[in-house]
Amino acid sequence: MLAEMSNQNLPTLGIIGMGYVGLPLAVVFAEAGVRVIGFDVSDEKISFLNGGSSYIEDIPSSRLVSLVEAGLITGTTDFDLLKEVDAISICVPTPLSKTRDPDISYIVSATNEIAPRLKKGQTVILESTTYPGTTREVILPQLEKSGLAVGEDFFLAFSPERVDPGRDDYTTKNTPKVLGGITEACISQATTIYGRAIDTIVPVSSPEAAEMVKLLENTFRAVNIGLVNEVLLMCEKLGVDAWEVIDAAATKPFGFMKFTPGPGLGGHCIPIDPHYLSWKLKTLNYTARFIELASEVNTAMPEHWAQKVQDRLNDQEKSIKGSTVLVVGVAYKKDISDVRESPALDIIQLLERKGGNVIYYDHHVPVINDHVFNMRSETSLDTALDACDCAIIVTDHSDYDWAMIKEKAPVLVDTRNVT
Repeated sequence: MLAEMSNQNLPTLGIIGMGYVGLPLAVVFAEAGVRVIGFDVSDEKISFLNGGSSYIEDIPSSRLVSLVEAGLITGTTDFDLLKEVDAISICVPTPLSKTRDPDISYIVSATNEIAPRLKKGQTVILESTTYPGTTREVILPQLEKSGLAVGEDFFLAFSPERVDPGRDDYTTKNTPKVLGGITEACISQATTIYGRAIDTIVPVSSPEAAEMVKLLENTFRAVNIGLVNEVLLMCEKLGVDAWEVIDAAATKPFGFMKFTPGPGLGGHCIPIDPHYLSWKLKTLNYTARFIELASEVNTAMPEHWAQKVQDRLNDQEKSIKGSTVLVVGVAYKKDISDVRESPALDIIQLLERKGGNVIYYDHHVPVINDHVFNMRSETSLDTALDACDCAIIVTDHSDYDWAMIKEKAPVLVDTRNVT
């Protein structure tokens, strides 16, 4: 059993889902000397992984390749190899469905792969963000079908991922890890495993508490961003500079935390996670009013900024129909290439519906190609500014020359207040 293993006899960790959570987790454990087997359904992803080529911005290939060559990280699509591991981390996506309800199908699929292969002594840890109760109500019953007893024969816990892409100050290794187990033995086993690679473990009393921690963290951000976005709208009606007000308020050394307005919410967590909590509470006949209101405000921001573009063009006696609008930055946050849930995509669609000819420039995102978009970034920001009738700054990448953009843009809308 893992609790009886010495530091010289490190366990093998299996990680299901080798994306933006799973790959960094694999690297951190491998660097601690733990053998990692990464599982994924994508042949392409596994091929990159086994070739030592990283597809995640936060993990350079130079860091990955040495671990692969040392045999500390191996990728596979063969889930039978789950029988060889001592512990399993589930790091799969948890998106929203088209009706904005939680989609835990990836968690269910991963659990269905584990259940028939579960062996005595294994620990299973869910990292995917989900609603409180998922670990106990969805995963546990499936694993118990093996005939093994939780807390005695196998161990089950929840430990929410806290990945913030693009950061180098807080990473997978030094960000405190919240962890809640089904039983005390589950907490102990999971703590032993994660403690080998993560600097700080924060145990809580149950999986439900740990699941709620992650939802509180991102709901806190969503609600406060909704608040400052509404402050922006109010200040515009009052003829007051919202950013001046926020900056001045931030000089108070206590009782205030600075959030800034923007084009809306983006990314893999903040636009999605609060809806998991709201959905769960609806099943208990309770309305999460702050979440619903913040979502209403934040979801309306792309329309607000698209209207700003139309108004600014009108000021120049131009119609948006037929005008070329340059979107500067399409990633959901600065200095990364991730466009998941990016408000820039909503702004592009809104501007196109108004008749605009929309182009974009983002050197982090050379192509947007999905079921909705098939666009390629302009190769030169200078040339794009010369060609456009209006530019709208959506993503404030650190290396852009904002003074140049302000000077060259014939009409400028700045959602980030960088100019």
